[in-house]
Amino acid sequence: MTKEIVMKLFNREILPGFFLSFLVAFIAKRVAVFLPSIGAASLSICIGIILGNTVCRSQRLEKGTKFSESRLLELSVALLGLTVTFQTIGVLGLSGLFYIVFMMTSVILFTYFLGQRLGFKDEMSLMIAGGNAVCGSSAIGAIAPAIKADSRDKGQAIVLINLLGTILMFVLPVVGVQILGFSDLANSALTGGVLQSVGQVVASASLINPQVTQYATLFKITRILFLVVVVFAFERLMVKKKQDFTTENNSEKSIFHNIPWYILAFLLLCFLNSALSLPHSFSLVSKFFSSWFEMIALAAIGLRLDFKKFLQEGPRFLIYMGFIGLFQLAIALLLIFAFRIG
Repeated sequence: MTKEIVMKLFNREILPGFFLSFLVAFIAKRVAVFLPSIGAASLSICIGIILGNTVCRSQRLEKGTKFSESRLLELSVALLGLTVTFQTIGVLGLSGLFYIVFMMTSVILFTYFLGQRLGFKDEMSLMIAGGNAVCGSSAIGAIAPAIKADSRDKGQAIVLINLLGTILMFVLPVVGVQILGFSDLANSALTGGVLQSVGQVVASASLINPQVTQYATLFKITRILFLVVVVFAFERLMVKKKQDFTTENNSEKSIFHNIPWYILAFLLLCFLNSALSLPHSFSLVSKFFSSWFEMIALAAIGLRLDFKKFLQEGPRFLIYMGFIGLFQLAIALLLIFAFRIG
């Protein structure tokens, strides 16, 4: 798969869209230095949307941006495996683990069934549910091919997730301190258990203090560890809904066959990172490339998003986003008190 990606990069039809996506990501990274509260992910999508709907509307870019959107996001997910370990769960204790499990389950169920009531397709509801529950853009990038979602729906889901995360990034520190006081662990659970991307978690938690940033990151990483479970469960759900198998025997044979390669790679790298004492440089290099691949993919998603079509769905998306944000905040606070975190 990696060889295929490298070969495609040298395809002349791929290069224009890829280089434009890389340029947008590079600009977003540089601008994010001066606007850390917004973050490179949100900037990358926003710049991509502006360019893609104005001066960069060209068929010559189509194949390159499509490649960047799909393949690079898959590589980003796979490389996340070297940045997390199963030992992370032990640091948070049983109460922290139960909090994460109940939080993720509640968000997935609420988001999916609300999406159904608002008339969204199963694929859209599942991508938004997984993106909110696990790790934002990376989760959607992992879920989309597993449930056979189209690229337009994936782009809209990612835009919605990043918009909601950007708003919550500023809201959570204020609400957390007002309701939870200055308990580092409780505020860490709120920030690390709700926000979608690692960058948003770090940016939001840093508005309180460095200790909250450290623990919030642990809560966030624990959520990422459940990515494989969520993708597998969603893929099974869609297979059953579409009745792609006829016998129990065929279903059993297809279980591992249908798991995307990058999810298996994520799991393998996470296992190696947990079982072996790998040099710290492995994690740093993996995080560097994973971050860049994600930024380029997000830029491509922005470039490919037709803003006019997105605005046509505007009211429903805004209602969906608002209810999800309120639910996440309420259920997180409830679970923090229920499990006596902090």
